[in-house]
Amino acid sequence: MAYDPGAIDATLAAAVGDEPGLIAELREAFLDSAKRTLAALDGTDDPESWRGAALRLKGLAASFGAVRLMALAQDAADAPAGDRAIYRKLQRAVERL
Repeated sequence: MAYDPGAIDATLAAAVGDEPGLIAELREAFLDSAKRTLAALDGTDDPESWRGAALRLKGLAASFGAVRLMALAQDAADAPAGDRAIYRKLQRAVERL
């Protein structure tokens, strides 16, 4: 699955205009939030906590136009809690952003 980090920048530019500093700041906030959510996923095998964190990541991805990450997060929400394969896919996806 290919990832297009430019989609996030395009979404941000559409929202805030031609403000490179603001776009960079918002992008960094997105990445920080995504990484914190991954840490929550990594730290649980409780089904409710796992699904909740996956759905938070999905919502975050949707807010920033990261459609492929959003779909992958939905896959995680539907997967068994603690699924290492889907976690690794999410981790790689976030690293590529």
